[in-house]
Amino acid sequence: MEAALLGLCNWSTLGVCAALKLPQISAVLAARSARGLSLPSLLLELAGFLVFLRYQCYYGYPPLTYLEYPILITQDVILLLCIFHFNGNVKQATPYIAVLVSSWFVLTLQKWIIDLAMNLCTFISAASKFAQLQCLWKTRDSGTVSALTWSLSSYTCAILTRFVIMLALNIWVTVTVLRYRKTAVKAE
Repeated sequence: MEAALLGLCNWSTLGVCAALKLPQISAVLAARSARGLSLPSLLLELAGFLVFLRYQCYYGYPPLTYLEYPILITQDVILLLCIFHFNGNVKQATPYIAVLVSSWFVLTLQKWIIDLAMNLCTFISAASKFAQLQCLWKTRDSGTVSALTWSLSSYTCAILTRFVIMLALNIWVTVTVLRYRKTAVKAE
């Protein structure tokens, strides 16, 4: 039963990720504006996705464990181009895209680089969210930011929350077992 539920969660997450940025892209195209979107947030998100995808490929994980990342990266690159287009200069995106493409190769020059980058992935992802929040707080204007995109993103994280809760509870049980473990008394 749990395996079937986990499989359903994996496929639903993949489905949501396949359409995750479409509401945001649609909102930007409809408004012909990227007002409210944080470029640093998007760039950090792209970096995090790229690191995660490269790590999974480098270590030979099965494609189903990272299939959503090429989709998310493609959607973010489209969104990046939209931001630059509506801000007046698509050519300004070129250096950012060049850095992202080069990073694909640089990340695996040495094993320690990809390992370090992966360990920093959670911080990169969190920094991305804080950059978007900072933009919203500073401007006090959500502009074309899609609440649906952020809601879908929350859904994908909610599934992972189950694993974090189970991790915490498993650690709690382990600590409790160790705390109440009776030391064996040596027979004399």
